[in-house]
Amino acid sequence: MNEQIELELKSLLNSRFSTSESTRANYARGEDTYDPILSEAVVFPETNEEVSKILTLCNQHKIPVVPFGTGTSLEGNVVGNEKGITICLEKMNKILSVNVEDFDCRVQACVTKEQLNDYLREDGVFFPIDPGANAAIGGMASTSASGTMAVKYGTMKTVISGLTVVLPNGDIINTGGRTKKTSAGYNLTNLFIGSEGTLGIITEVQLRLSPIPESIMSAVCHFPSLEKAVQTAQQVIQYGVPIARIEMLNKDQMQISINYSKLKDIEAVPTLFFEFHGSEASNKENVQIVEEISKDNNGGSFKWAKDLEDRNKLWRARWDVYYSVKALINNGRVYSTDVCLPISKITECVNFAEEQTKKFGLRAPMVGHLGDGNFHVLLPFDPKDKEMYKKIREFNDLLIKKSLELNGTITGEHGIGLHKKEYLLQEHPDNIPIMKSIKRTIDPNNIMNPGKIFDLN
Repeated sequence: MNEQIELELKSLLNSRFSTSESTRANYARGEDTYDPILSEAVVFPETNEEVSKILTLCNQHKIPVVPFGTGTSLEGNVVGNEKGITICLEKMNKILSVNVEDFDCRVQACVTKEQLNDYLREDGVFFPIDPGANAAIGGMASTSASGTMAVKYGTMKTVISGLTVVLPNGDIINTGGRTKKTSAGYNLTNLFIGSEGTLGIITEVQLRLSPIPESIMSAVCHFPSLEKAVQTAQQVIQYGVPIARIEMLNKDQMQISINYSKLKDIEAVPTLFFEFHGSEASNKENVQIVEEISKDNNGGSFKWAKDLEDRNKLWRARWDVYYSVKALINNGRVYSTDVCLPISKITECVNFAEEQTKKFGLRAPMVGHLGDGNFHVLLPFDPKDKEMYKKIREFNDLLIKKSLELNGTITGEHGIGLHKKEYLLQEHPDNIPIMKSIKRTIDPNNIMNPGKIFDLN
Protein backbone atom coordinates (compact mmCIF):
# COMPACT_ATOMS: atom_id res chain seq x y z
CA MET A 1 0.00 0.00 0.00
CA ASN A 2 1.55 3.29 -1.04
CA GLU A 3 1.83 6.34 1.21
CA GLN A 4 -0.82 8.35 -0.61
CA ILE A 5 -3.52 5.69 -0.13
CA GLU A 6 -2.56 5.31 3.52
CA LEU A 7 -2.87 9.08 4.03
CA GLU A 8 -6.30 9.13 2.36
CA LEU A 9 -7.59 6.29 4.54
CA LYS A 10 -6.18 7.93 7.69
CA SER A 11 -7.79 11.22 6.70
CA LEU A 12 -11.16 9.47 6.28
CA LEU A 13 -11.03 7.23 9.35
CA ASN A 14 -8.49 8.77 11.77
CA SER A 15 -7.89 6.23 14.57
CA ARG A 16 -10.14 3.71 12.82
CA PHE A 17 -7.28 2.89 10.43
CA SER A 18 -4.60 0.56 11.80
CA THR A 19 -1.41 -1.02 10.52
CA SER A 20 -0.30 -2.37 13.91
CA GLU A 21 0.72 -6.01 13.81
CA SER A 22 -1.47 -6.96 16.78
CA THR A 23 -4.59 -5.48 15.18
CA ARG A 24 -3.85 -7.07 11.82
CA ALA A 25 -3.31 -10.42 13.55
CA ASN A 26 -6.67 -10.17 15.36
CA TYR A 27 -8.49 -9.88 12.02
CA ALA A 28 -6.41 -12.33 9.99
CA ARG A 29 -8.63 -15.44 10.07
CA GLY A 30 -11.87 -16.91 11.41
CA GLU A 31 -12.52 -20.10 13.38
CA ASP A 32 -11.01 -22.22 10.63
CA THR A 33 -8.01 -24.47 10.08
CA TYR A 34 -5.86 -21.89 8.28
CA ASP A 35 -2.80 -20.09 9.52
CA PRO A 36 -3.54 -16.36 9.80
CA ILE A 37 -2.63 -14.11 6.87
CA LEU A 38 -2.17 -10.49 7.91
CA SER A 39 -3.57 -7.84 5.59
CA GLU A 40 -1.54 -4.62 5.20
CA ALA A 41 -4.10 -2.68 7.24
CA VAL A 42 -7.43 -3.01 9.02
CA VAL A 43 -10.11 -0.31 8.73
CA PHE A 44 -13.25 0.18 10.83
CA PRO A 45 -15.97 2.12 8.97
CA GLU A 46 -19.14 3.28 10.72
CA THR A 47 -21.41 4.22 7.82
CA ASN A 48 -22.39 3.06 4.33
CA GLU A 49 -20.77 6.21 2.95
CA GLU A 50 -17.43 5.40 4.59
CA VAL A 51 -17.53 1.86 3.18
CA SER A 52 -18.29 3.39 -0.23
CA LYS A 53 -15.31 5.75 -0.07
CA ILE A 54 -12.98 2.94 1.05
CA LEU A 55 -14.08 0.64 -1.79
CA THR A 56 -13.89 3.45 -4.38
CA LEU A 57 -10.29 4.10 -3.36
CA CYS A 58 -9.36 0.41 -3.31
CA ASN A 59 -10.99 -0.20 -6.68
CA GLN A 60 -9.13 2.72 -8.29
CA HIS A 61 -5.82 1.32 -7.06
CA LYS A 62 -6.76 -2.38 -7.40
CA ILE A 63 -6.23 -3.11 -3.71
CA PRO A 64 -7.77 -6.41 -2.53
CA VAL A 65 -10.42 -6.17 0.19
CA VAL A 66 -11.50 -8.76 2.79
CA PRO A 67 -14.77 -8.04 4.66
CA PHE A 68 -14.77 -9.13 8.33
CA GLY A 69 -17.59 -9.41 10.88
CA THR A 70 -17.23 -11.39 14.12
CA GLY A 71 -14.73 -13.91 12.73
CA THR A 72 -16.81 -17.01 13.44
CA SER A 73 -16.68 -18.42 9.91
CA LEU A 74 -15.30 -21.93 9.48
CA GLU A 75 -14.09 -22.29 5.88
CA GLY A 76 -11.38 -19.64 5.51
CA ASN A 77 -13.98 -17.09 4.36
CA VAL A 78 -12.25 -14.16 6.13
CA VAL A 79 -8.57 -15.11 5.94
CA GLY A 80 -6.64 -11.88 5.26
CA ASN A 81 -4.87 -10.78 2.07
CA GLU A 82 -1.20 -9.83 2.40
CA LYS A 83 -1.50 -7.29 -0.44
CA GLY A 84 -4.81 -5.84 0.64
CA ILE A 85 -6.83 -4.46 3.53
CA THR A 86 -9.41 -5.98 5.86
CA ILE A 87 -12.62 -4.00 6.30
CA CYS A 88 -13.98 -4.84 9.74
CA LEU A 89 -17.64 -3.91 10.19
CA GLU A 90 -17.75 -4.31 13.97
CA LYS A 91 -18.66 -0.62 14.47
CA MET A 92 -21.67 -1.03 12.16
CA ASN A 93 -23.72 -2.73 14.87
CA LYS A 94 -26.89 -0.65 15.18
CA ILE A 95 -30.47 -1.89 15.06
CA LEU A 96 -31.98 0.63 12.66
CA SER A 97 -35.71 -0.08 12.88
CA VAL A 98 -38.18 -2.63 14.25
CA ASN A 99 -41.75 -2.98 12.94
CA VAL A 100 -43.44 -5.37 15.35
CA GLU A 101 -46.83 -5.16 13.64
CA ASP A 102 -45.24 -6.22 10.34
CA PHE A 103 -42.80 -8.72 11.89
CA ASP A 104 -39.71 -7.15 10.35
CA CYS A 105 -36.63 -5.13 11.23
CA ARG A 106 -33.55 -3.58 9.64
CA VAL A 107 -30.08 -3.92 11.13
CA GLN A 108 -26.51 -3.01 10.31
CA ALA A 109 -24.27 -5.87 9.27
CA CYS A 110 -22.44 -6.47 12.56
CA VAL A 111 -25.49 -6.74 14.78
CA THR A 112 -25.24 -10.26 16.22
CA LYS A 113 -28.11 -12.72 16.56
CA GLU A 114 -27.94 -12.57 20.39
CA GLN A 115 -27.83 -8.76 20.38
CA LEU A 116 -30.92 -8.61 18.17
CA ASN A 117 -32.91 -11.11 20.22
CA ASP A 118 -32.02 -9.34 23.47
CA TYR A 119 -33.32 -6.11 21.91
CA LEU A 120 -36.55 -7.79 20.73
CA ARG A 121 -37.26 -9.66 23.96
CA GLU A 122 -40.05 -7.35 25.16
CA ASP A 123 -41.73 -7.07 21.74
CA GLY A 124 -43.07 -10.62 21.44
CA VAL A 125 -41.01 -11.36 18.31
CA PHE A 126 -37.62 -12.96 17.68
CA PHE A 127 -35.00 -13.64 15.02
CA PRO A 128 -35.11 -17.42 14.52
CA ILE A 129 -31.90 -18.27 12.66
CA ASP A 130 -29.61 -19.94 15.16
CA PRO A 131 -26.05 -20.91 14.18
CA GLY A 132 -23.91 -22.23 17.00
CA ALA A 133 -21.81 -19.07 17.28
CA ASN A 134 -23.01 -15.57 18.13
CA ALA A 135 -22.42 -14.58 14.52
CA ALA A 136 -22.94 -11.21 12.84
CA ILE A 137 -26.09 -11.06 10.74
CA GLY A 138 -24.20 -9.61 7.77
CA GLY A 139 -21.78 -12.53 7.93
CA MET A 140 -24.66 -14.97 8.23
CA ALA A 141 -26.14 -13.43 5.08
CA SER A 142 -22.79 -13.62 3.28
CA THR A 143 -22.39 -17.34 3.98
CA SER A 144 -26.11 -18.19 3.66
CA ALA A 145 -26.06 -19.54 7.20
CA SER A 146 -28.82 -21.40 9.04
CA GLY A 147 -28.51 -23.54 12.19
CA THR A 148 -30.61 -25.44 14.67
CA MET A 149 -34.07 -24.08 13.83
CA ALA A 150 -33.96 -24.29 10.04
CA VAL A 151 -36.43 -27.20 10.05
CA LYS A 152 -39.22 -24.82 11.16
CA TYR A 153 -38.05 -21.31 10.33
CA GLY A 154 -35.81 -21.80 7.31
CA THR A 155 -32.41 -20.29 6.57
CA MET A 156 -31.04 -16.79 5.99
CA LYS A 157 -32.46 -16.95 2.46
CA THR A 158 -35.90 -17.47 4.02
CA VAL A 159 -35.79 -14.51 6.42
CA ILE A 160 -33.95 -11.84 4.41
CA SER A 161 -36.21 -9.64 2.32
CA GLY A 162 -33.69 -6.95 1.38
CA LEU A 163 -30.10 -5.77 1.64
CA THR A 164 -27.95 -2.69 1.39
CA VAL A 165 -24.78 -3.60 -0.50
CA VAL A 166 -21.76 -1.48 -1.35
CA LEU A 167 -20.38 -2.57 -4.72
CA PRO A 168 -16.66 -2.69 -5.56
CA ASN A 169 -16.85 0.64 -7.42
CA GLY A 170 -18.39 2.32 -4.37
CA ASP A 171 -22.01 2.36 -5.55
CA ILE A 172 -24.55 1.78 -2.77
CA ILE A 173 -27.57 -0.29 -3.79
CA ASN A 174 -30.71 -1.40 -1.94
CA THR A 175 -32.23 -4.73 -2.98
CA GLY A 176 -35.65 -6.13 -2.12
CA GLY A 177 -37.78 -4.35 0.46
CA ARG A 178 -40.17 -4.87 3.36
CA THR A 179 -42.97 -6.66 1.54
CA LYS A 180 -43.59 -10.36 2.01
CA LYS A 181 -43.28 -10.98 -1.73
CA THR A 182 -42.14 -9.18 -4.86
CA SER A 183 -41.65 -9.98 -8.54
CA ALA A 184 -39.80 -6.78 -9.38
CA GLY A 185 -37.02 -7.90 -11.68
CA TYR A 186 -33.98 -10.04 -10.93
CA ASN A 187 -33.69 -11.41 -7.40
CA LEU A 188 -30.52 -9.51 -6.52
CA THR A 189 -31.05 -10.09 -2.80
CA ASN A 190 -30.43 -13.80 -3.23
CA LEU A 191 -27.48 -13.13 -5.53
CA PHE A 192 -25.62 -11.48 -2.65
CA ILE A 193 -26.75 -13.97 0.00
CA GLY A 194 -24.01 -16.62 0.04
CA SER A 195 -21.60 -14.56 -2.07
CA GLU A 196 -19.11 -14.37 0.85
CA GLY A 197 -18.05 -10.79 0.17
CA THR A 198 -16.85 -11.59 -3.36
CA LEU A 199 -19.38 -9.28 -5.08
CA GLY A 200 -19.71 -6.44 -2.58
CA ILE A 201 -20.05 -5.69 1.13
CA ILE A 202 -23.40 -6.21 2.81
CA THR A 203 -23.85 -3.29 5.23
CA GLU A 204 -27.57 -3.53 6.15
CA VAL A 205 -30.04 -6.42 6.28
CA GLN A 206 -33.84 -6.33 6.19
CA LEU A 207 -35.13 -9.29 8.21
CA ARG A 208 -38.42 -11.08 8.71
CA LEU A 209 -39.14 -11.86 12.36
CA SER A 210 -41.29 -14.54 13.96
CA PRO A 211 -43.73 -14.34 16.87
CA ILE A 212 -42.46 -15.85 20.12
CA PRO A 213 -44.44 -19.10 20.53
CA GLU A 214 -47.02 -19.44 23.27
CA SER A 215 -45.34 -22.63 24.45
CA ILE A 216 -41.74 -23.86 24.06
CA MET A 217 -40.86 -27.37 25.22
CA SER A 218 -37.36 -28.89 25.09
CA ALA A 219 -36.28 -32.46 25.79
CA VAL A 220 -33.48 -34.94 25.20
CA CYS A 221 -33.86 -38.58 24.31
CA HIS A 222 -31.11 -41.22 24.42
CA PHE A 223 -30.71 -44.04 21.89
CA PRO A 224 -28.76 -47.32 21.86
CA SER A 225 -27.08 -46.47 18.55
CA LEU A 226 -26.47 -43.48 16.30
CA GLU A 227 -28.38 -45.17 13.49
CA LYS A 228 -31.53 -45.43 15.64
CA ALA A 229 -31.27 -41.75 16.60
CA VAL A 230 -30.89 -40.65 12.98
CA GLN A 231 -33.76 -42.88 11.83
CA THR A 232 -35.98 -41.29 14.48
CA ALA A 233 -35.24 -37.78 13.22
CA GLN A 234 -35.82 -38.87 9.63
CA GLN A 235 -39.19 -40.42 10.51
CA VAL A 236 -40.32 -37.37 12.52
CA ILE A 237 -39.81 -35.17 9.46
CA GLN A 238 -41.38 -37.67 7.07
CA TYR A 239 -44.39 -37.92 9.38
CA GLY A 240 -44.85 -34.16 9.01
CA VAL A 241 -44.50 -33.18 12.66
CA PRO A 242 -44.04 -29.35 12.83
CA ILE A 243 -41.04 -29.50 15.17
CA ALA A 244 -38.72 -26.51 15.72
CA ARG A 245 -35.43 -28.35 16.27
CA ILE A 246 -34.02 -31.87 16.10
CA GLU A 247 -30.33 -31.91 16.96
CA MET A 248 -28.23 -35.06 17.03
CA LEU A 249 -25.07 -35.56 19.12
CA ASN A 250 -23.18 -38.83 18.88
CA LYS A 251 -21.73 -40.67 21.87
CA ASP A 252 -18.33 -39.01 21.70
CA GLN A 253 -19.77 -35.51 21.44
CA MET A 254 -22.17 -36.18 24.31
CA GLN A 255 -19.27 -37.13 26.60
CA ILE A 256 -17.35 -34.02 25.54
CA SER A 257 -20.40 -31.78 26.10
CA ILE A 258 -21.20 -33.30 29.49
CA ASN A 259 -17.67 -32.53 30.66
CA TYR A 260 -17.37 -29.09 29.03
CA SER A 261 -20.87 -27.76 29.83
CA LYS A 262 -21.23 -29.50 33.21
CA LEU A 263 -24.46 -31.26 32.19
CA LYS A 264 -26.27 -33.35 34.79
CA ASP A 265 -28.65 -36.30 34.44
CA ILE A 266 -27.54 -36.76 30.82
CA GLU A 267 -25.89 -39.92 29.46
CA ALA A 268 -22.94 -40.22 27.11
CA VAL A 269 -24.84 -42.11 24.40
CA PRO A 270 -26.25 -41.08 20.99
CA THR A 271 -28.82 -38.41 21.78
CA LEU A 272 -31.46 -36.25 20.11
CA PHE A 273 -32.28 -32.77 21.38
CA PHE A 274 -35.89 -31.81 20.56
CA GLU A 275 -37.68 -28.49 20.78
CA PHE A 276 -41.37 -27.86 20.11
CA HIS A 277 -42.84 -24.41 19.37
CA GLY A 278 -46.57 -23.72 19.29
CA SER A 279 -49.65 -23.65 21.47
CA GLU A 280 -49.72 -25.86 24.56
CA ALA A 281 -52.32 -28.12 22.94
CA SER A 282 -50.41 -28.54 19.67
CA ASN A 283 -47.13 -29.13 21.48
CA LYS A 284 -48.63 -31.88 23.63
CA GLU A 285 -50.01 -33.60 20.53
CA ASN A 286 -46.69 -33.34 18.67
CA VAL A 287 -44.69 -34.50 21.68
CA GLN A 288 -46.84 -37.60 21.92
CA ILE A 289 -46.21 -38.46 18.25
CA VAL A 290 -42.44 -37.91 18.57
CA GLU A 291 -42.26 -39.96 21.77
CA GLU A 292 -43.99 -42.87 20.02
CA ILE A 293 -41.62 -42.66 17.04
CA SER A 294 -38.64 -42.54 19.43
CA LYS A 295 -39.85 -45.58 21.38
CA ASP A 296 -40.31 -47.52 18.12
CA ASN A 297 -36.58 -46.91 17.56
CA ASN A 298 -35.63 -48.04 21.10
CA GLY A 299 -35.30 -44.50 22.40
CA GLY A 300 -35.43 -43.88 26.13
CA SER A 301 -37.81 -41.66 28.07
CA PHE A 302 -37.83 -37.94 27.30
CA LYS A 303 -35.91 -35.80 29.79
CA TRP A 304 -37.54 -32.37 29.89
CA ALA A 305 -36.01 -28.94 30.39
CA LYS A 306 -38.79 -27.68 32.61
CA ASP A 307 -38.08 -23.94 32.67
CA LEU A 308 -36.27 -21.23 30.70
CA GLU A 309 -33.05 -21.59 32.71
CA ASP A 310 -32.88 -25.36 32.13
CA ARG A 311 -33.76 -24.92 28.46
CA ASN A 312 -31.07 -22.30 27.95
CA LYS A 313 -28.49 -24.50 29.67
CA LEU A 314 -29.42 -27.42 27.45
CA TRP A 315 -29.12 -25.41 24.23
CA ARG A 316 -26.02 -23.59 25.46
CA ALA A 317 -24.34 -27.00 25.60
CA ARG A 318 -25.35 -27.52 21.96
CA TRP A 319 -24.14 -24.04 20.92
CA ASP A 320 -20.81 -24.67 22.66
CA VAL A 321 -20.13 -27.90 20.77
CA TYR A 322 -17.43 -26.39 18.53
CA TYR A 323 -15.57 -24.83 21.45
CA SER A 324 -15.91 -27.98 23.55
CA VAL A 325 -14.14 -29.95 20.81
CA LYS A 326 -11.52 -27.26 20.28
CA ALA A 327 -10.70 -27.38 23.99
CA LEU A 328 -9.64 -31.04 23.71
CA ILE A 329 -6.19 -30.07 22.37
CA ASN A 330 -4.02 -27.20 23.60
CA ASN A 331 -3.80 -24.67 20.76
CA GLY A 332 -5.77 -27.15 18.70
CA ARG A 333 -7.97 -26.54 15.69
CA VAL A 334 -11.16 -28.16 14.49
CA TYR A 335 -11.85 -29.39 10.98
CA SER A 336 -15.63 -29.21 10.65
CA THR A 337 -17.43 -30.95 7.80
CA ASP A 338 -20.79 -29.57 6.62
CA VAL A 339 -22.60 -31.94 4.26
CA CYS A 340 -26.36 -31.81 3.77
CA LEU A 341 -28.52 -34.62 2.37
CA PRO A 342 -32.07 -35.24 1.22
CA ILE A 343 -33.93 -36.44 4.33
CA SER A 344 -34.31 -40.00 2.99
CA LYS A 345 -30.50 -40.30 2.59
CA ILE A 346 -29.37 -38.87 5.92
CA THR A 347 -29.19 -42.22 7.78
CA GLU A 348 -27.03 -43.81 5.09
CA CYS A 349 -24.60 -40.88 5.04
CA VAL A 350 -24.26 -40.61 8.83
CA ASN A 351 -23.60 -44.37 9.03
CA PHE A 352 -20.97 -44.01 6.31
CA ALA A 353 -19.27 -41.16 8.18
CA GLU A 354 -19.19 -43.15 11.42
CA GLU A 355 -17.72 -46.22 9.68
CA GLN A 356 -15.03 -44.21 7.90
CA THR A 357 -13.87 -42.33 11.01
CA LYS A 358 -13.35 -45.70 12.71
CA LYS A 359 -11.34 -46.99 9.73
CA PHE A 360 -9.12 -43.90 9.82
CA GLY A 361 -8.77 -44.10 13.62
CA LEU A 362 -10.06 -40.55 14.01
CA ARG A 363 -11.69 -39.05 17.06
CA ALA A 364 -14.87 -37.77 15.49
CA PRO A 365 -17.52 -36.01 17.59
CA MET A 366 -20.61 -35.56 15.45
CA VAL A 367 -23.57 -33.17 15.53
CA GLY A 368 -26.43 -32.68 13.13
CA HIS A 369 -29.39 -30.48 12.29
CA LEU A 370 -31.17 -33.64 11.25
CA GLY A 371 -34.48 -31.94 10.59
CA ASP A 372 -33.01 -30.46 7.42
CA GLY A 373 -30.51 -33.21 6.60
CA ASN A 374 -27.39 -31.28 7.66
CA PHE A 375 -24.68 -32.77 9.88
CA HIS A 376 -21.13 -32.01 10.92
CA VAL A 377 -18.21 -34.24 11.88
CA LEU A 378 -15.89 -32.24 14.15
CA LEU A 379 -12.31 -33.42 13.91
CA PRO A 380 -9.89 -31.94 16.48
CA PHE A 381 -6.19 -31.89 15.57
CA ASP A 382 -2.86 -30.34 16.43
CA PRO A 383 -1.87 -28.03 13.52
CA LYS A 384 1.72 -29.28 13.88
CA ASP A 385 0.59 -32.85 13.16
CA LYS A 386 0.64 -32.87 9.35
CA GLU A 387 -0.09 -36.60 9.10
CA MET A 388 -3.26 -36.23 11.15
CA TYR A 389 -4.43 -33.36 8.95
CA LYS A 390 -3.74 -35.44 5.84
CA LYS A 391 -5.80 -38.31 7.28
CA ILE A 392 -8.68 -35.92 8.11
CA ARG A 393 -8.63 -34.52 4.59
CA GLU A 394 -8.73 -38.04 3.11
CA PHE A 395 -11.75 -38.82 5.26
CA ASN A 396 -13.47 -35.61 4.17
CA ASP A 397 -12.78 -36.40 0.49
CA LEU A 398 -14.65 -39.69 0.93
CA LEU A 399 -17.51 -38.03 2.82
CA ILE A 400 -17.90 -35.40 0.08
CA LYS A 401 -17.90 -38.09 -2.60
CA LYS A 402 -20.55 -40.08 -0.73
CA SER A 403 -22.71 -36.99 -0.18
CA LEU A 404 -22.66 -36.09 -3.85
CA GLU A 405 -23.49 -39.68 -4.81
CA LEU A 406 -26.56 -39.36 -2.57
CA ASN A 407 -27.58 -36.07 -4.25
CA GLY A 408 -26.41 -34.03 -1.28
CA THR A 409 -24.35 -30.85 -1.10
CA ILE A 410 -20.80 -30.17 0.08
CA THR A 411 -21.95 -27.35 2.39
CA GLY A 412 -25.28 -26.83 4.10
CA GLU A 413 -24.47 -23.57 5.88
CA HIS A 414 -20.76 -22.76 6.20
CA GLY A 415 -20.10 -21.58 2.66
CA ILE A 416 -17.04 -22.29 0.49
CA GLY A 417 -14.29 -19.83 1.48
CA LEU A 418 -10.82 -21.18 0.73
CA HIS A 419 -11.54 -24.62 2.11
CA LYS A 420 -14.12 -26.06 -0.26
CA LYS A 421 -13.13 -24.60 -3.64
CA GLU A 422 -12.09 -27.95 -5.09
CA TYR A 423 -15.28 -29.57 -3.77
CA LEU A 424 -17.42 -26.86 -5.39
CA LEU A 425 -15.85 -27.85 -8.71
CA GLN A 426 -17.10 -31.39 -8.09
CA GLU A 427 -20.64 -30.34 -7.16
CA HIS A 428 -21.27 -27.57 -9.68
CA PRO A 429 -18.71 -27.66 -12.51
CA ASP A 430 -21.35 -26.29 -14.91
CA ASN A 431 -22.13 -23.35 -12.58
CA ILE A 432 -18.58 -22.06 -12.11
CA PRO A 433 -18.30 -20.30 -15.54
CA ILE A 434 -21.54 -18.38 -14.83
CA MET A 435 -20.35 -17.45 -11.34
CA LYS A 436 -17.08 -16.18 -12.82
CA SER A 437 -18.98 -14.17 -15.42
CA ILE A 438 -21.08 -12.49 -12.72
CA LYS A 439 -17.95 -11.80 -10.66
CA ARG A 440 -16.13 -10.20 -13.62
CA THR A 441 -19.13 -8.01 -14.41
CA ILE A 442 -19.62 -6.66 -10.88
CA ASP A 443 -15.97 -6.75 -9.78
CA PRO A 444 -13.80 -6.42 -12.92
CA ASN A 445 -10.67 -5.62 -10.88
CA ASN A 446 -11.20 -8.68 -8.65
CA ILE A 447 -10.70 -6.73 -5.43
CA MET A 448 -13.53 -8.31 -3.41
CA ASN A 449 -12.32 -11.19 -1.23
CA PRO A 450 -10.25 -12.60 -4.11
CA GLY A 451 -9.54 -16.33 -4.12
CA LYS A 452 -12.60 -17.19 -2.04
CA ILE A 453 -15.30 -19.54 -3.45
CA PHE A 454 -13.33 -20.00 -6.71
CA ASP A 455 -10.14 -18.76 -8.39
CA LEU A 456 -11.08 -16.23 -11.03
CA ASN A 457 -8.07 -16.77 -13.31
